[in-house]
Amino acid sequence: MVKGDAAANLKLMAPLKVPVVEIPDEQSFLTHKTGMLHQEIWIDAILGTGLKSDVKGYFKKIIEFINALSRPVFSVDIPSGLNSDTGQVCGSCIRAQATATFAFAKTGHILFPGAEYTGHLEIIDIGIPDHIAKNIRPKQHLLTPKIIRTAFRPRIPDAHKGTTGHVLVVSGSPGKTGAAAMTAMSAMRAGAGLVTLAIPESLNPVIETQALETMTYPLPETKTGIIGESSFNKIMDLLSGKKCLAIGPGLGKAAETKKLVHRIIKESPVTIVIDADGLNNIADSTEILKKAKAPLILTPHPGEMARLMDSTTGSVQKDRITCARKFAEKFNVHIILKGAKTIIAHPEGNIFINPTGNPGMASGGMGDVLTGIIAGLVAQDFSPESAAHTGVYLHGAAADKLAEKIGPVGYLATEVMNEIPAQIKLIAE
Repeated sequence: MVKGDAAANLKLMAPLKVPVVEIPDEQSFLTHKTGMLHQEIWIDAILGTGLKSDVKGYFKKIIEFINALSRPVFSVDIPSGLNSDTGQVCGSCIRAQATATFAFAKTGHILFPGAEYTGHLEIIDIGIPDHIAKNIRPKQHLLTPKIIRTAFRPRIPDAHKGTTGHVLVVSGSPGKTGAAAMTAMSAMRAGAGLVTLAIPESLNPVIETQALETMTYPLPETKTGIIGESSFNKIMDLLSGKKCLAIGPGLGKAAETKKLVHRIIKESPVTIVIDADGLNNIADSTEILKKAKAPLILTPHPGEMARLMDSTTGSVQKDRITCARKFAEKFNVHIILKGAKTIIAHPEGNIFINPTGNPGMASGGMGDVLTGIIAGLVAQDFSPESAAHTGVYLHGAAADKLAEKIGPVGYLATEVMNEIPAQIKLIAE
């Protein structure tokens, strides 16, 4: 047996008779450039995962030369020129058709623009023992159907609307009743037993025709038709018996509304999902988040995240994970940084990246639907972490199904909302 194994190994080590040409510098490159133009397939192993600074000089010229050929390129571990932590291009980067990485996917493979440069990703098992891999406990995770499935529990046979959670939605202002309606209805599509939508009193007749299955409550309003601090006591009363509060979509940014949002954050006894104008009303006073009594789930898009951090959208997009993690840790909140490959950050520093969703979601109302889904899950006793993971994943999966059935663009936020039950069925099975 030993002799046989040795012989097999010798055969594997036999020369392949493939010529090897070293091209260590620019002069050598110029010498061999004509011949290189005729190569049909390229294997990229120029630079590895430790790259942080921009590619320059000779390596930059080689990468640009290979890309200009428009031939199939297969990268080893990571496309040369890609930051493995952020997915950002370090000056120049190989555009691979496929990448074979080792043991685990790197964050840069998953996030954009890195995902475009990575191409098809294959993860190669290199024999790292399971007990070692488990002890590493990475702080970055990719959401999978298996992770999402574990959050669901079968309902008891005698369940009724009083046992499946009640959500309060505080939302809406003149011209933005649709945002309020979509948030409320999405909570019901996610499985909440009851939803009460609190709305400026003059808008109540309009809302009652848009959100038939929800209850509505007209709140005292200002002369301009918005809600302010005069509604605070009513909202606190309404929170009795509720399991989650969703606030922000279509709410407006008037000074009176801002004061109301701040008081609610400080006093709410239940988990709050904050989106849209709820976020805009705390952008210049984020310290208010530290005074919250209950868990907070914030759902900013990059522009809103930039305002919360007193930064720029460009800066946020360059390192979305670091931005989300720092904010979540500093303010003890759960952050859902929306966008392609949505980032979910938790107070202890753990990061989850969502693989579902597509460019067709770039249309109005999608964020309102997500807010409602997450609130509906919290009302059903999902933890803030699990509600964030599950809501984001289902939201994207529903959009992916619509893109498949209808087309890549043109499907509506309400259609995503209505697809949620089918996606829950698929994932729970």
